[in-house]
Amino acid sequence: MTNTSSLSPIQKRILWGVRIFLALTFAAAGIAKLAGVPQMIQVFDAVGVGQWFRYLTGTIEVVGAVLLLVPVTGFYAGLLLTATMAGALVTHLFVIGGNPAPALVLLAMSAFVTWRQKPAAWLGAAS
Repeated sequence: MTNTSSLSPIQKRILWGVRIFLALTFAAAGIAKLAGVPQMIQVFDAVGVGQWFRYLTGTIEVVGAVLLLVPVTGFYAGLLLTATMAGALVTHLFVIGGNPAPALVLLAMSAFVTWRQKPAAWLGAAS
């Protein structure tokens, strides 16, 4: 059980809006990676770890997108995608360059979902 029961109807709609936006964004990005879009191949060549990492990242993004749309897994999806975007932000800043703003925005939005979806059992410990 998550702490969304304490949210107002408007807050619940905002949270769902963010979850749906993130799900669409991560699904599109993950599918582009898995489909081998040339820009994605170039980015992961620049990362220098190998194309297997593109497949792993794409899979994580698609799985995270699906988990965002399942009410009971929103917290775990948020955690997974926050960690993924933290890695993307570090990669942009220190490895490949480019604009880190999209990764930062997605990281913040994923962290927001994680925070708002944290399990009710954690509420006493987090307060």
